[in-house]
Amino acid sequence: MSISRQNLSIIIVTLRSEKVIDKCIQSIDSNLPIIVVENSDNLTFKKYIEDKYKNVNCLLANKNLGMGAGNNIGIKASNTDYVYVINPDTTIEKNTLDEIFLASKELEEFTILSPISSDINFPNYKLPNSNFVNKIKKKPFKVNHVDGYSILINKKKFPNNDYFDESFFMYLENNDLCKRVLNKGGSIYVIPNAKINHLGASTVDSKYFNEIELSRNWHWMWSTFYYNKKYKGFLLSLFIVLPKILSTLIKIMFFSLVFNKNKKRIYYQRFSGLLNAIIGRSSWYRPKI
Repeated sequence: MSISRQNLSIIIVTLRSEKVIDKCIQSIDSNLPIIVVENSDNLTFKKYIEDKYKNVNCLLANKNLGMGAGNNIGIKASNTDYVYVINPDTTIEKNTLDEIFLASKELEEFTILSPISSDINFPNYKLPNSNFVNKIKKKPFKVNHVDGYSILINKKKFPNNDYFDESFFMYLENNDLCKRVLNKGGSIYVIPNAKINHLGASTVDSKYFNEIELSRNWHWMWSTFYYNKKYKGFLLSLFIVLPKILSTLIKIMFFSLVFNKNKKRIYYQRFSGLLNAIIGRSSWYRPKI
């Protein structure tokens, strides 16, 4: 079940990512096919990226579908057995792919792999004992989940093409994918000799910071309730988020009294995201960018 340059494609979902995409693509072997899924109708971006990089095919989603749905478009468009899904604000180190290829030969089976984060203070995985720890290891080791900015998927383990749950617009779609993999008896590994660098929260141009911040707060709350409801049921999920609801309402009132409009908007977004998830509405909110 080994991975090679002949059976691997790279998937990158973008949205206003012009300032980071070049570094990402340039860190990848130019012989590997790259599918960029742009969550807009930006023909200028498509032309730029395809003209500059001969191994890149840019697909326009024509609207902002979110990370999960965008990833699914790229995965389904690929014609290789394995796909490596990465964020545009990441770069892989020079020997990363070779270490992945080598590790895949040593494993009898796997559903998901990932390099390890180069920043030991921010591990990109969760161990079975629920701890996030960058342990000093030399061989691939099993984990419960890996962060969504770096997920290498064995497509043969998904015969029904049930990759990412598209109900999630952003946040927890990778947790959900990994949980479903484990529930079906699959395995997830981290490769400690392979490294990935992640800027974090830099996928979208920083000039849209305020709109993205509002969107993040809305969708974090929506996804939190939806994820819990999916695996724990409605009533238990409501009990879990009740303290968040009360805290958010208190902060909305407080920031109204002190005339802090920015903070008030953020906590209003949190409350709105939770309320919409609780009443069963889809993750409809989109940043105005």
